[in-house]
Amino acid sequence: MRVERWDGTQVRERAGELAELLADTVAGGASVGFLAPLAQEEAAAWWRERADATAAARLAVWAAVDAGHRITGTVSLAYPDKPNSRHRAELVKLMVRRTARGQGLGRRLLTTAEQAAAATGISLLHLDTETGSPAELLYRSAGWTQAGVIPDYALSPAGELRPTTLYFKRLSG
Repeated sequence: MRVERWDGTQVRERAGELAELLADTVAGGASVGFLAPLAQEEAAAWWRERADATAAARLAVWAAVDAGHRITGTVSLAYPDKPNSRHRAELVKLMVRRTARGQGLGRRLLTTAEQAAAATGISLLHLDTETGSPAELLYRSAGWTQAGVIPDYALSPAGELRPTTLYFKRLSG
């Protein structure tokens, strides 16, 4: 399994495959901003928009690719555009294909993003995740600190209002 940082061209060229990963993640119940069922074209359009953000250096995208060149996971860092917040980034869309879960890939993607952020001078990361989700266990075990819970923050893929937990992690360069 390789974890690669992709540029905007790679994200655009593989938007269809990334869309399959996104749809699989939503179908598995992960709250990543979409409702089930997620149409392939909607997911691909979303990834094409991310390609533009990646090309403009507002987003960094890493993809995990298996020996058969299949995308099995992804993670991104979103960079703020305000001068007073350039020391931080938001960890977004950490996704692992259902068939690849339980093998440490989520941890590897998380570590990759954290190390890359620290190497570029980012000293603070933040994220939000559905309260009570399996992702919370990953973030806590990786040293992330809970900042608070917002009730009824977002709809789950099934359309139910769910709370969201905010986390942060200080990085050392």
